[in-house]
Amino acid sequence: MEHASQIAFGRMDQCGQLADTHDKWDLLAALTHAAEEFGLSHRTLGVLKALMTFFPDRGIPAEPDSAVVFPSNRKLMERLNGMPESTLRRHLASLTSIGIVSRKNSPNRKRYARRASGNCQLAFGFDLSPLARHAGQIFDAALTAKSQAEYLALLRENVAVLRQKLIEATSGQAEDLLESVRKLLRRKPCKDALSQAAEALQAEIAALPAAEEQSPPTLPATGLSDSGSQNERHIQDSDKSVFDSEEHMAADKKNKTQSHPAAKGSAEKGVELADVLRACHEFQSFFPGQLQNWQQADRVAETLSPMMGIDMPVLSDARAAMGRKDAATAVFCILEKMGTIRSPGAYLRRLAQKARNGQFSTAPMLQALLNGPVQQPIAS
Repeated sequence: MEHASQIAFGRMDQCGQLADTHDKWDLLAALTHAAEEFGLSHRTLGVLKALMTFFPDRGIPAEPDSAVVFPSNRKLMERLNGMPESTLRRHLASLTSIGIVSRKNSPNRKRYARRASGNCQLAFGFDLSPLARHAGQIFDAALTAKSQAEYLALLRENVAVLRQKLIEATSGQAEDLLESVRKLLRRKPCKDALSQAAEALQAEIAALPAAEEQSPPTLPATGLSDSGSQNERHIQDSDKSVFDSEEHMAADKKNKTQSHPAAKGSAEKGVELADVLRACHEFQSFFPGQLQNWQQADRVAETLSPMMGIDMPVLSDARAAMGRKDAATAVFCILEKMGTIRSPGAYLRRLAQKARNGQFSTAPMLQALLNGPVQQPIAS
């Protein structure tokens, strides 16, 4: 089916006047932006570019039969890096059917030129002048395509912001919606799909309780300087002092959770790295060798999380709620049970919420793995 712009393309303007000469490379760039509007593929545009290289002047005049090029198929194929002749014929037919170029056939349908006194008096081949005659239409279509692309990018960004807002405002709710929107953003969705996703996210956010929606996110208790430098924060994340401070935080948390009946039994005993290595083996498929300290475990968990479908904001939230050691342990345990967990990101969010309420410990997770029917030796 032809677009409305394609039906009128290549015809004389209603006023019957011809436009001025236009730069051929500007016209090609505009056609590239508006390729979808005119039904052009990138290979068809490549054939058009090859035709333009045979026209000696940079400016294409609008007068009919004033910009005729007459290369043979063999020459075009050489300039297109060996494109098959059948493919070349198909793209040339597409250019002429849309009206971007027109054919000027000789009596024997050969392409050639007759010269007199050093000037080309008669030429048969492909006429590029329709491009100049309808340059206004081409440039208008390119501007429209650019504005639509910018609008689509803004709409996509808005959906991503709404999704993140819903993640921060909830803990485990709307899992199906969050997962479907995540998959949508990994593709190239159309405007309607993005609009529907934005409306669904806004409706879900509006349905949240006011206190839950406006509650500020919990920030990690690590010491940061006043500087907003990303490099400085990255160095602090990899500093051993972070883990030392978290050990003090875990000790304070242990004292607080002693009175809670659900966490009393699990909080009495801290989780050691050796326990994690005995219970979790799947991560060694990606990172062979034995982990030496919690810093390595934390880096491995951070690398594995995107591969498991756990977004970095979710992992950061879990680190803030339960500490880096417990967050890394939880990631390893989730990896062991990937076959039974539908949404690892939502599952880790629920664990972080339990940790804030003093109802979470990694000890039962590790014990459940150790008591499982299959135990594998740890690879050295």
